[in-house]
Amino acid sequence: MTDIDEILKELKGIPTATIANALDDVAKFINSSVAIRPIHQGMRLIGPAVTVEIEVGEVGDFSSENFRVGAMIDAAQSGDVLVVSAKGAKVSIWGGMASLAATVKGIAGLVVDGSVRDVDEINACGFNVFSRYVIPTTGRTRLNVKSIGNEINLDGISVNCGDIIIGDSTGLVVVPEDQAQTVLERATQYQADDIQAASEIRRGISFTEVMKQFKRI
Repeated sequence: MTDIDEILKELKGIPTATIANALDDVAKFINSSVAIRPIHQGMRLIGPAVTVEIEVGEVGDFSSENFRVGAMIDAAQSGDVLVVSAKGAKVSIWGGMASLAATVKGIAGLVVDGSVRDVDEINACGFNVFSRYVIPTTGRTRLNVKSIGNEINLDGISVNCGDIIIGDSTGLVVVPEDQAQTVLERATQYQADDIQAASEIRRGISFTEVMKQFKRI
């Protein structure tokens, strides 16, 4: 098991809000998305990013061969998260069949600054998808898979292959690969603080006093 596997194992049980607090301290910038949300409550994903950049046009601007969703799936390994920058496109880059193929391969999930469709089919697969929009309209001939594996901008967040993507019902955070160990250490401490703070509240300590003691709850 590699170091990154150990980090992923430990981060898996930590909420995104706690990880965002750690990122505030360690990286000194906001690395979370407001607009990109799980398509179904209760979804949670975590894994290293495989980045994809999409070029957006009008119907007929690109050939069907440019709609290389299969190439995206081929580029990802079991446990990876596909992270797609589609500039908020209101046409679908992903659907039920792609989710089935990704699930069979063991891909951990999809994050897209754009749109998906076939939500019932995606949910039936148990595949984790976070997207800006859900829309029936296909992206075929409207979208071009421009690059796979390069740095992308996802809703204002810089994402590189190997960065750790964590999503839950609260939202989505991106942990830079080179900061992952430090973020994990800080997040683990904050999670312990949360547990202790909850215990204090249950004992009848006022929330005001608890907030003084635990600065990051």
